[in-house]
Amino acid sequence: MELKVVSFLLSEEKFALDIMNVDSIVELGKIVKVPESADYVEGIMNLRGNVIPVINLKKKFKMKDTERKTSSKIIVINLDDRKVGLLVDQVHEVLTITDKQIEQPPMDVAKSKTNILLGIAKLDQDLLIILNAKELLTAQEQIQLEGLTKLA
Repeated sequence: MELKVVSFLLSEEKFALDIMNVDSIVELGKIVKVPESADYVEGIMNLRGNVIPVINLKKKFKMKDTERKTSSKIIVINLDDRKVGLLVDQVHEVLTITDKQIEQPPMDVAKSKTNILLGIAKLDQDLLIILNAKELLTAQEQIQLEGLTKLA
C-alpha cells in the first residue's frame, strides 16, 4: 500500500499529512486575531470568500514558536465538513510512502490523548512524523473553532 503525503517543517522537525485531507496550500495572508480564543489559534482568514480558522501547529504541539518566515505557508485541510488552516514554517514536498517505510509510533508516545500520529516514516536519514488530520483537534476544540467562524 502507498500513501501520498504533503511534508512540511515546524522548526527543524519534519511532519506530513495524507494528501487526501489537504484542500490547498496558500501563502500567508492577513490573519485576524480573535479575542479570547485558544493560544494556538492564530485567528481567522478569508479564503476565497470563506472565513476559516488558522491554527499555529507549533503552539498546538507545545513547540517553541518562532517568527514567521517568508517560507511560512498555510495548509488548508478538510476536517469533516469544514476547512481549517494550519500555519507551518515551510511546505516541503509531496511524497509517496510505502507501508514498509512506516512504523507505528512507540507505545509510550502513541498513548497520548488522541490518535494524532498515523505513524513514523523512515526516509534515508530522516524521520517523518505522519499526522492524522482527523485527530488534530478534539471534538471540543472543533466546536470552539466553529464558534469563531460564526462570529465573523
